[in-house]
Amino acid sequence: MKKIRVALIEDHDLTRVGIKTALQQRQEIEVVGEAANGTEGLNLLQRSQPDIAIVDIGLPDIDGIELTKKLKETQDENNPVPKVLILTLQDNEEAVMAAFAAGADSYCMKDISFDRLLEALQVTQEGNSWIDPAIAKIVLSQTRQPIEPGSTTAQIPPVSSKTVAIQATEPEYTNMLEAYPLTERELEVLQLIVEGFSNAQIAEKLYITVGTVKTHVRNILNKLCADDRTQAAVRALRSGLVG
Repeated sequence: MKKIRVALIEDHDLTRVGIKTALQQRQEIEVVGEAANGTEGLNLLQRSQPDIAIVDIGLPDIDGIELTKKLKETQDENNPVPKVLILTLQDNEEAVMAAFAAGADSYCMKDISFDRLLEALQVTQEGNSWIDPAIAKIVLSQTRQPIEPGSTTAQIPPVSSKTVAIQATEPEYTNMLEAYPLTERELEVLQLIVEGFSNAQIAEKLYITVGTVKTHVRNILNKLCADDRTQAAVRALRSGLVG
């Protein structure tokens, strides 16, 4: 089994040492380095090229949001960059949305259990987003901002005087949606998924059977190339399919 190469960027010494020690005890994880601030962290990531960077959102110099943004800006087909798993104590709307907009791949609260952290690393390594349930609700509810006609971004409130934006449509999503457009009914179901309704509640609202809802959900996941409802909702929000 190929090990997941992880770099840890965390300014709190006890937290950093604790996470590092726990990760080093797992055969499927290789800790390639650690850093106590954002500047050292960026240098570490450039040198070690890990699969995943675990980044504290509250770093003392370049914070985790700015670090993620700087890292993702350097990415192109000739220069892949590590995936970013944000680790945070903050679950307020502005911090969560800024991390999301900066391009972080996964989001965990610091009180997460170690088993759940391992799960998050594995899911992230596979190319999917792992979003802590405490954060997912904020992501799904607060990114539903009105988009002006012709606009390609949904503006998010400033964080520490910085304005950030969520890119509305990634190229592969655009091509995918053009090839396999959602039906009007699927868009209705998708909107209710984003709003957090269960299959049974969707069935009741749309006056259809639960079986029919499941069929629509399956079609939606296939068309959005999503593994689950949360990922589908995030992609729908980013693409401007729902508002």
